[in-house]
Amino acid sequence: MQTTIRYFASVREAVGFGSETLDLPDSLNTLAEVRVWLAARSSRHALALGQDKPLRMACDHVMAGPESHWIAGREVAFFPPVTGG
Repeated sequence: MQTTIRYFASVREAVGFGSETLDLPDSLNTLAEVRVWLAARSSRHALALGQDKPLRMACDHVMAGPESHWIAGREVAFFPPVTGG
């Protein structure tokens, strides 16, 4: 099932675009696993989503932690802890 991934602020700048729609593996269970999988996609993704980066996450427009359960088809968003208008 396709999942929309949204990137905001400095994450968007590092990746080079604001969103993408992907078929994520069924083996992914948490937002932390989604983040690791995405970071492995390219050097730009690694730069933006690496574990050394403090990031906030949301799932279907609700703030969520890395341990939050993820289900295929749910929208996932990544953004820095502080964003501006």
